[in-house]
Amino acid sequence: MKSIPALLLCLLLAQPFYAQNGHYRLLVGTYTKPDKSQGIYSYDVDLNTGTFTQKSVAKASNPSFLVLTPDKKFVYSVNEGSESSAANAFSFDEATANLTFINRSLTNGSGPCYIAATKNHVFTANYNGGSISVFRRNADGSLSDLVQKIQHVGGSIDKNRQNEPHVHQVFVSPDQKYVLANDLGTDKVTVYKYDSGAPSEVLVPWDTLTVKLGSGPRHLTFSKDGKRIYLIQEMDGTLSVIGMKDGKIKLIQETSVIRDNGKGWAADIHLSPDGKFLYATNRAPANNITCFAVAKDGRLQYKQQVSTKGDGPRNFSLTPDGRYLFVAHQSTDNIVLFKRDVKTGSLTDTGKRIDVGSPVCLVFY
Repeated sequence: MKSIPALLLCLLLAQPFYAQNGHYRLLVGTYTKPDKSQGIYSYDVDLNTGTFTQKSVAKASNPSFLVLTPDKKFVYSVNEGSESSAANAFSFDEATANLTFINRSLTNGSGPCYIAATKNHVFTANYNGGSISVFRRNADGSLSDLVQKIQHVGGSIDKNRQNEPHVHQVFVSPDQKYVLANDLGTDKVTVYKYDSGAPSEVLVPWDTLTVKLGSGPRHLTFSKDGKRIYLIQEMDGTLSVIGMKDGKIKLIQETSVIRDNGKGWAADIHLSPDGKFLYATNRAPANNITCFAVAKDGRLQYKQQVSTKGDGPRNFSLTPDGRYLFVAHQSTDNIVLFKRDVKTGSLTDTGKRIDVGSPVCLVFY
């Protein structure tokens, strides 16, 4: 009988530190400018005391989006630029939060704006180039030279922004069998079959869904079981629920983050850790975040819309315990912290802010 309390104690001690005392650790990707931002920042956040401590900064050029490997040993970032477009590899020391540059590989596609990783590969979505770049991950965490580049073609109905392809995101499915790409320029979501052992043809086209014309698909997220995809469209604020089975996708529902005849410039989308609520940001002039309840069949019901209390809300992230939601504001150079009701999904401004230049991507570790 004495072994039972001991086992419970071990389980409690094994729980993440943040779950016990409101302590969080955060990586921040930024757009770099002199006297504003230098690269990738790490912060220690203690919401009990309201103190935010910068632990490290890794200098890089426009590391606007990051991905941390599951073992927390490596960080990969984009180098978002027209002439020096690349993917960066860093080793990461979780204890000290130090990032050490390993190497950089050119994407051969302009404007990489999103990055994803598996055990064997790293992928970038190249917005200006309208392409996807694929690299191998070496044993030491370094990136190979480009092993595959997929060039999208075509456009859509908006002649100002959709006269050519603009790949805005690459996202690996929960089962790691597929990689999805959102193309704002063509209004298409493409599913690629992923072959982790292939020497060159790592991604093979599998299925394509054309969404509402002129909507501009930007970011998606998956339900944990991989059966539902939630897609935010940048240009008109449409929010689509998409079903997926064996890599084939179909539209289930359309709703919107636009209320009261507002304008759309939607940015990011995430589910709560328990999968019961969905959140999506909409940038200026709206500068708000919308909450939806997720029904058992995956459909969405509007719950709440609040100001993000800043200008240019880009990426946002929920703390792993679901108690808080952090919003990165590119234009007002800060991260706004919201308290989240885990039962109702509603958000309340804590009044707390983390000042950092042009924050774009938030990753808890």
